[in-house]
Amino acid sequence: MRAELVSIPTDAIPLDGLYYGPEGKATGAALLFHGNTMNFYVGAPRFLPPVLVKLGLACLTFNRRGHDILSTRASRIAEGGAYQLAHEGIEDNRLAARWLAARGFPAPVVIGHSNGGMLAVRHVADHPETPALVLLSAHGGGKNIVQRGAGSGLMVGDRIEDFAARARDMVKAGRGRELMLMPGWWYAISAESFLDRLTETPDTLELAPRVKCPTLYVRGDREPRASYPAEDFKARAGGPCTVEIVPDCDHFYNGREEQIQAIVSSWLAKVLHLDATG
Repeated sequence: MRAELVSIPTDAIPLDGLYYGPEGKATGAALLFHGNTMNFYVGAPRFLPPVLVKLGLACLTFNRRGHDILSTRASRIAEGGAYQLAHEGIEDNRLAARWLAARGFPAPVVIGHSNGGMLAVRHVADHPETPALVLLSAHGGGKNIVQRGAGSGLMVGDRIEDFAARARDMVKAGRGRELMLMPGWWYAISAESFLDRLTETPDTLELAPRVKCPTLYVRGDREPRASYPAEDFKARAGGPCTVEIVPDCDHFYNGREEQIQAIVSSWLAKVLHLDATG
């Protein structure tokens, strides 16, 4: 396996990532989208490429502009997940796909974890040439995403309206990039990003009928079905969908990485007619 550090230009912050290539000629490619406030070197974007390249797939993993919670680059100007906007995440994924197309892979497999899975559904709905989609604990998205999180005690809990009113006042006053501390996960978020999440998050189930390619939807059994609606996606999907519920498994697949590798690689080998022997 060969790995190349890459930087994909945008109209603002470049997207850093790794391009993995098999030793021989690649038979296809996979595009991997990381989870919310994560990055290309943790979780599934880290542990899946080694098994994917054995199938002959080149892999691109990369940081969206909304990576990590907070970060800096070549200045003291903060960036990262606290500032993410839905349209930027969608555009970042498109730019990464164009980068792969320029390398000779115009129709890669798309794999997304959590928030990256939700964005993967939007990406595949917009790119019907996608041969296969893998959703790893993709959340439901939609305009009630903050309310669902609050119901589980995450993010702002029962203070949604207070936070929204405060965020609107901050944006109106030209302070949209100022941070608001949150009692639960994410811990910090800008006013404009909080409002964007309330209204602009793509809806996974609403988009499902537009996904015509074969889909694998994986969820850990410790994750709530309401938040990670694998069965509902299968019922609404425009193409065939396989659901796998992994026993004794959390949202980040801790201790279950090898099982996820096996599930994903064997499914892709079958769907894409690839040699699974490496």
